[in-house]
Amino acid sequence: MSKLDDIKNPVENELKEFEPFFRDAVKSKISLLDVVTKYIIKRKGKQMRPMFVFLSAKMLGEVNQSSYRAAALIELMHTATLIHDDVVDDSHMRRGVFSINALWKNKIAVLVGDFLLSKGMLIALENKEYELLEIVSKAVREMSEGELMQIEKARKLDIKEDVYFEIIRKKTAVLIASCMATGGKSAGLDNEQVSKLWQIGELAGIAFQIKDDLFDYQKTNLTGKPTGNDIKERKLTLPLIYALNQSSKSEQKHILSLLKKKKKTDKIISEISNFAKQKGGLEYTEKTMLEYKEKSLRLLDEFSDNEAKTSLQELINYSVTRKK
Repeated sequence: MSKLDDIKNPVENELKEFEPFFRDAVKSKISLLDVVTKYIIKRKGKQMRPMFVFLSAKMLGEVNQSSYRAAALIELMHTATLIHDDVVDDSHMRRGVFSINALWKNKIAVLVGDFLLSKGMLIALENKEYELLEIVSKAVREMSEGELMQIEKARKLDIKEDVYFEIIRKKTAVLIASCMATGGKSAGLDNEQVSKLWQIGELAGIAFQIKDDLFDYQKTNLTGKPTGNDIKERKLTLPLIYALNQSSKSEQKHILSLLKKKKKTDKIISEISNFAKQKGGLEYTEKTMLEYKEKSLRLLDEFSDNEAKTSLQELINYSVTRKK
């Protein structure tokens, strides 16, 4: 049994029941759409987002139909944004499997994303879940802003630490924040407690994204070289931002000139990665990640103890200790 299986134990039945619920949510009479949505369902990953929703609901009340709708709404909206991202990035793989645009081309991928967005809105509107829709719509708006902000800054390569944190807050953290907030709202919490859950999720989400950014400098390919996907995409993340801040003007100029190169060889990626390590960028990033995780857990500790809360604590810890 994996660590994640232990964590999901308090909501294991709810997660099983969610699968047919989500399948029904994406059903269509158009056979092409059905084929694509079946492919999407088949490659669903660790169920971390529904886990955050159900554990938040169960920590403070009961998982109910509103909780299932909250989880479905987040999955539909998030999956739609991922499909659109793959089109924007011209990416043919996602988590080791073919993306929708790789198999069905861009036009179908964009339309499937639109379909999922509309299904999410309809689930909320048909069931008068206006507050859930407001929370998730706010998250989708911020995620779009975060992506555009990153594209804008990547062109100029002028990302400072405060801008980096604003980008990852918008791009990633608000999604986990919306999972916890909608979970709490579905259990009947007042706005003050829902707001606190949003804050906990945001802090945990920042730690989660910092972990992803660390992976880029720690993971290696078959030849033992750093994968450097962020470096290839000219993304300035915390390890490199910190390292540049510890450097002379000439060092900064040299590293930024390497980062600007369109074609980056293994040698260039290794040089940038080693620079980040030697300047203490990885140590600083790890320390910062743990600080955000601890802030999140301290806020979570203000809620009463129960099995679901313990699992939420473990899930937040897992987000910074995971191996992929």
